[in-house]
This record gives sequence, structure tokens and C-alpha cells, in this order.
Amino acid sequence: MQATLGELALLVGGQVVGSEDLVVHGAAPLQDALFGQITMVDSVERARNLASSNASAVVCPRSFVPDGRPVILVDDVHLAFSKIVIHFHPLRVQKRIGVSPLAAVSPTAVLEADVDVHPYATIGDNVTIGDGSTIHSGAHIMAGSEIGENVTIYPGAVLYENTVIGARSIIHAGAVLGATGFGFDQVEGSHRLTAQLGNVIIGTDVEVGAGTTIDRGTYGPTVVGDGTKIDDQVMVAHNCHLGRHNMLCSQVGIAGSSTTGDYVVLAGQVGVRDHVHIGSGSIVGAKGGIVNDVPDGSRYIGIPATPEREQKLRLAAVAKLPEMRHQLKALQRTVDKLVAQIATLE
Repeated sequence: MQATLGELALLVGGQVVGSEDLVVHGAAPLQDALFGQITMVDSVERARNLASSNASAVVCPRSFVPDGRPVILVDDVHLAFSKIVIHFHPLRVQKRIGVSPLAAVSPTAVLEADVDVHPYATIGDNVTIGDGSTIHSGAHIMAGSEIGENVTIYPGAVLYENTVIGARSIIHAGAVLGATGFGFDQVEGSHRLTAQLGNVIIGTDVEVGAGTTIDRGTYGPTVVGDGTKIDDQVMVAHNCHLGRHNMLCSQVGIAGSSTTGDYVVLAGQVGVRDHVHIGSGSIVGAKGGIVNDVPDGSRYIGIPATPEREQKLRLAAVAKLPEMRHQLKALQRTVDKLVAQIATLE
């Protein structure tokens, strides 16, 4: 497949600087682009690497100053480049297959129109699945679960009893929703599981990453708010309530009964202790350890996590410790000399 720069500019609503008749045969990132392909730069810093690129053309912001090769100037580089990539590599549209005869579907389950259930998926008693949803091979939907419209559940995902998934949500491979929470009492020298009688409720337009686990509540639900996006290998413990449009990056761990407001961002490997609240609009930097409530609109970093400015001042002070140690030793030597001189005078 090939296209001229003029055709690609028309596709993305951009402006060509250079030859509109230049023919390109593909699209690739800056470091991978070959002669005859188009690439992209989205910043002045990345533009400095253009000199070593073999790309024949570039998609870049309208503020960009061309380096001599043909460019397409656009308002949104990533949106435009994604359209170009799809032009050269069209997305495969999965054919609707209906309910496979190799799937195990309970006779009491209710499947609305245009539902796909792939081979070896299991649908339990009294499960409801909304219009246009897709259940991939090996997924297990246990009794009483409710799945909304246009939901996609990928292979190997497990939804325990009474799990609720809102419309247009995506559950990636290997995710486990609704397992019993890690709650134990010590009784007569052994650990006894406490009541884990709640469920998990996932809002609309939520994405749950591969290998992520979200435990059921003790008595009520564990809740994930509308629009929240959860990366791979995240752990959300029992009774947690996450707000709307949160972003949880990989390996975040949230202990039981903690809550977040809306538009919270937890970067990779953030740990949150139990029974704390992270306020709306807050950001916690990678590896941050949250041990107390976080006010709305805060930026926290570090272990234990504290306000960003405070933590940076601490780090700056720690960086100066070797120099301060030498200064202290020098001062100590000066003091010792003065003490000795005073002793001599006495």
C-alpha cells in the first residue's frame, strides 16, 4: 500500500510543506523509519534526532520549522499519525460469531442481541450480558454477574459471583474481579477468613488491565468509578471505592477500604495503605507510599509520600550531606584548636 503526501494530508487535515506528489510506502516511529516511509516528531527535542533518521517525510506540529525534507503540518501530531498508521495497516474488524456451541452457557443466563461468546468461555447461572458485548475464549463469568452493553472481556478473565460491569468497559486477559478479600482474624492460634460477602462494581467506560485483581467487598461493594483506566498488574483490595476518571499505572497496590476522588493519577508501583483517602485531582509519583490522607489537587512523591516541594527539599538536603560532613569535621577541628588555645592561656 502507498500514498502521496497530498493524500495523507487530506486524510489528516494537514498542510504539506514540500512535494505533495512524494510517494510513501509506510509509517514508523522516528528510530525505526526507513527510506520511503513517513515518521513523526512531536517536540523540538525529538526534532533534533531527525538528522539521523532515514524517513522520507515527517508529520509534525504547525509550529515546527522543517529541516529540508517534506513535512505534513498538523494540529495534533499523535492523532494524525495514528490515522496514517491505520491507513497503511488497517485494523482488523473481528467478525461477529454469536454464541459458540463450544461455550458453556447456563440455560438461566440472559444474553441480549448481538452478543458473542467464544469457544470455551463459561457463563454461569443468572448472568445477564448486554447488547453487543463480547466474551472471549476461556473467560469465566460466574453466577449472578451483570455485564452491560458493548463490553469486551478478553481470554482468561474471571468474574466472580455478582460482579457488575458497566457499558463499554474492557476487561483484559487474566484479570480477576471479585475474589475474596485478604481479611483474616486470628482465632485460637490460626487465621480465619472474615466475611467476604460483597461484590465488585465496575462503572461505564472503564478499562481493567491484564493480570489486574480487584477484590470483592466485605459486606458491600468494591467500586471503580466511570471512565477510570487501570493498567496491567494492579491490585485493588476489598471495600475500596475509586472515583471517576482515575489513572492507575502498572503495579499500583491499594489496601482495603481506601478511597479516591475523581481524576486521581497513581504512577507506577504506588502503594496506598488501608483506610486513607486520596483527594480529587491529586497525583502521586512513581513508587510513592501513601500513609495518610491526600488533599484535593496535591502532588505527592516519595516513601512515605509527602508534598512534592517538601520531598524535593529533603532530597536536596540529603544530597548535601557529604559536603556538610566535611564542613562539620573542619569546624570540629577549629573548635578543638580554640579549646586547646584557651586551655593554654588558662
